[in-house]
Amino acid sequence: MSFDIEGFRAQFPSLASGIAHFDGPGGTQTPLAVAEAIARTLTAPLSNRGSSVRSERNADDAVAAFRLAAADLLAADPRGVVYGRSATQLTYDLSRTLAASWAEGDEIVVSELDHDANVRPWVQAAEARGVSVRWLPLDPATAELDLSGLDEIVNDRTRLVAVTAASNLLGTIPPVARIAARAHAVGALVHVDGVHYAAHASVDVTALGADFFVCSPYKFFGPHCAVLVADPALLETLHPDKLVPSTDQVPERFELGTLPYEALAGVTAAVDVIAGIAPPAPSRRERLVAAHQLIERHENALRERIETRVTELGLEVHSRAHRRTPTLYVTLGDRVASAASSFLAERDILAPSGSFYAWETFRALRLPVEAGMRIGVAAYTSDDDVDRLLEGLSEFLTR
Repeated sequence: MSFDIEGFRAQFPSLASGIAHFDGPGGTQTPLAVAEAIARTLTAPLSNRGSSVRSERNADDAVAAFRLAAADLLAADPRGVVYGRSATQLTYDLSRTLAASWAEGDEIVVSELDHDANVRPWVQAAEARGVSVRWLPLDPATAELDLSGLDEIVNDRTRLVAVTAASNLLGTIPPVARIAARAHAVGALVHVDGVHYAAHASVDVTALGADFFVCSPYKFFGPHCAVLVADPALLETLHPDKLVPSTDQVPERFELGTLPYEALAGVTAAVDVIAGIAPPAPSRRERLVAAHQLIERHENALRERIETRVTELGLEVHSRAHRRTPTLYVTLGDRVASAASSFLAERDILAPSGSFYAWETFRALRLPVEAGMRIGVAAYTSDDDVDRLLEGLSEFLTR
């Protein structure tokens, strides 16, 4: 089966604007079905969760459907699905909870490949507890993590390893399962930032070896919120700060206040949109796996076209890893990246420059934080979008 790109694009009203979006790593456009699910939930009878009247049952159903959808997407247990306002918020909350058991002499490990949301919360929590921080270094020549010293960096003192499943700047997909296996061998927990990964690949948190996995639905056509998944038995061992009257049940003990039921319904709808790409199958999980295979082929074909042409134009592509998402970080020699982004934006082509919160990655690359531009392909990116991008870049470089 081939990917029906035109049929898929037709589900996104915003694409009629004519903007060619290469900003997917920062957030995707929204299908009509997601907006309708949000509006339907808000305008139907809706109350706090319960079972006495339909408005209470509607809220309860929205929560249950959200947990099942996230579990299908990530091959997780729905009893271990936690809602959050953002991946940053979830990581900060979890870091404080886990750090309560750390002591002087313990160590944590973070990576130079990560978005700062999977670095700073852990570093700050470690500093507050007098815990040492060690780093998995990035090799700029390959855009891969250098794991030659993995067994020494992750050792008997390690309490936690935080690593990305895919770099939001370079697209690099590191060998998370290998890193996790080493962490588990010494009794450490593994927190995986899957925000960029879940937008492009079929996720299986158990296969990755992730004790905690966080992602953001607005990166894959949903509303602005986040999801954390873990084994419910592990969540039972953790006791975050919460209000006295709040339930102590898992996963609700990690969700502060009344949930935004409309946003949860939007996440469920986004998962169903992805599943709808694939032909019928016995389960939604099977459709999601098949859909991501179609998406991956489509996105990688476009990435290869872009990469070939920008290299011919003399741009330096820093995204060099063997396994990566369809995200390219490029520098333009003596040309200013922000000027190129502005030139393209005037032509309704969105390929931004900036830091993208990849603070440690820029340090490892020895590049200023706004040295280049990021070109991110999404499932709805078309050949015409790519043609316009390449023509715009060529015009900018030759003017």
